[in-house]
Amino acid sequence: MYGLELTPEHPVATLSDFAAAAESVGFDAAFVSHHYNNRDQFMALTDIARETDDLLIGPGIANPYETHPVTLASRMATLEELSDGRGLFGIGPGDKSTLANLGYEQDGALRRTLETFKVAQKLWAGERIDHDGTFQAEDAALNYEVGSIPVYVGAQGPHMTRMAAKHADGVLFNGSHPRDYEWAAKQVAQGLDDRPDHRGEFDFGAYASVSIAEDEAAAREAARPPVAFIAGSAAPPLLDRHDLDRERAEEISAAISRGDFEDAFAAVSPAMLEAFCIAGTPETVADRIAGVLEHADSFVAGSPLGPDIGTAIELLGDVIDRIDQA
Repeated sequence: MYGLELTPEHPVATLSDFAAAAESVGFDAAFVSHHYNNRDQFMALTDIARETDDLLIGPGIANPYETHPVTLASRMATLEELSDGRGLFGIGPGDKSTLANLGYEQDGALRRTLETFKVAQKLWAGERIDHDGTFQAEDAALNYEVGSIPVYVGAQGPHMTRMAAKHADGVLFNGSHPRDYEWAAKQVAQGLDDRPDHRGEFDFGAYASVSIAEDEAAAREAARPPVAFIAGSAAPPLLDRHDLDRERAEEISAAISRGDFEDAFAAVSPAMLEAFCIAGTPETVADRIAGVLEHADSFVAGSPLGPDIGTAIELLGDVIDRIDQA
């Protein structure tokens, strides 16, 4: 699967145009990200469903804090119905910095994520559920038929990655460097050792920040915003894996939390750009994606895509062809 992430910082109609363009150049899937300060992801996904024919679509990712997990399951089921079975349920803890703005803590993130999609799967299967865990539900059910929807867990750390491999249909592993995917592959392998046979095949998806342009400097400059969000929420072991400055990462996180985005973006170092984004010319991006796919099964190109998103989608379509023909 080749997918891309669309961020609803753009108008919904524009996102749908991007998704249609992605479908036309060979992408298989589109995920729409979520932050409260952007446009609503499920409204964007609804419009994308109407403007595409075969593209798989889903949240990339939804978090189980701002919306009650039962309601979230119903929203995803509605999208599955509207898109004629093209839904992919991307679920994970969400962005720590922006959740904090709304008073949410990520306590028990792994358990909350697991409980959310397990309850969703029961609801989609037509079951009535009672649940008393990280959230509560009593005699809850959906009054319409759904069926099965693939679940992809957004992950970055070892425990969430192993949990996804054991319980979900796929993982969207947040990383951009082959070194991270070599490490993540070991976590996936551990999770698969405990995976029951009845859960079927597992898709190890790379969910990588990409910025592509014919001008390498422009591509790297456009990568600063997403890299700031990644660095600001990165766990210490991830920072240490790339010899990155923990104090600088904490400063970036603090700037994002107080809304000083320009300060956060400016604090991104060249080493952070290299670690947390595949940025450069089509040749550079093709080589880096091929390196990631030595470890992963699928690849999702994440924000920013490039200084000009329309051009970036065309260039990435060419990159996909080049990798497939190699």
